[in-house]
Amino acid sequence: MNHRGPVRVADRHAFDTLIDTRSPAEFALDHIPGAINLPVLSNEERVIVGTLYKQQGAFEARRVGGGMVAANLARHLAGPLADRPAGWKPMVYCWRGGLRSGSMVQWLRLVGWDAQQLAGGYKSFRHHVIEQIESIVPKLDLRILCGATGSAKTRVLQALGERGAQTIDLESLACHKGSMLGALPGVPQPSQKGFETQLATRLEALDLTRPVFVEGESPKIGRLSLPQVLVNQMRNAPCIEIVAPVEARLRYLLTDYAYLGDDPEALAKKMATLKEAHGKETAGRWQAWAMTGDLAPLFEELMTVHYDPHYQRSQGRHFLQWGRRLAVAAPTLVDEDIRQAAADTHQLTQNR
Repeated sequence: MNHRGPVRVADRHAFDTLIDTRSPAEFALDHIPGAINLPVLSNEERVIVGTLYKQQGAFEARRVGGGMVAANLARHLAGPLADRPAGWKPMVYCWRGGLRSGSMVQWLRLVGWDAQQLAGGYKSFRHHVIEQIESIVPKLDLRILCGATGSAKTRVLQALGERGAQTIDLESLACHKGSMLGALPGVPQPSQKGFETQLATRLEALDLTRPVFVEGESPKIGRLSLPQVLVNQMRNAPCIEIVAPVEARLRYLLTDYAYLGDDPEALAKKMATLKEAHGKETAGRWQAWAMTGDLAPLFEELMTVHYDPHYQRSQGRHFLQWGRRLAVAAPTLVDEDIRQAAADTHQLTQNR
């Protein structure tokens, strides 16, 4: 693959390996899916070179940075790249397709590999992600899966995927369950850019002639914002409501959120934020239950006093077709019940 012109984002699938030469901190924020990180400057070295550039100019920054780059390239050649065959074809990128990726490409070509540099670097990939979201989302035939807190919407969505239906699991991409208590223990949310990269990757894999199921979400999942074009598309899509009794929902919540009892102080702190909405006495009672690990009465009141009224008020504002929603009963929310709800949901969509 000897490219006669510049390598573009669309060409990336034709290469054996994608190499991101940016610092580990840059890579962690977002990167092209499947890329490996072989930084030519570490996080600390990048700061040093940037400071030299500002204080002493480009020459001194390149002189010092050049030595760092050479040392790092030598380490990569002796380590991660030591077993690559002669016919290996990597695509290399940095922030803008400049010196960092250019220096690696030169060294790899000297070895004899057909290394190519991504024109425009990560920045061009970022433009690609935004363009994909903006162009694909308006073409989606969405079906919005709704339901009150504890109605196992995410589990039903996953069961739909197991049946072969097309789904976008936004909460999985966001590493967050979407509610006030939705943070996952020990699992940080991705960056906004990282979330959008995952979304664009999922969108590219969809068959636009078939329906796509997505859980009804507010415009934010944790600290991440849904792209406005997706919010608009969801707002106008048909809705399917999973209907389950309070008792079943409470049992489900006590299992699904059992880990909240592992950190009583953090849970009590969350309850303190509800004082303004529900008064000091109610919030104080919830804090006390949180501190003693009494999750059953806490979750029951949170459902009936906080979440359910908000759900009833908000659905009509968020989804224009809420008044014409279809209902799917899930009386117990055990595994078999969830699978049946998914089957019923799929059947309703095919009949519509």
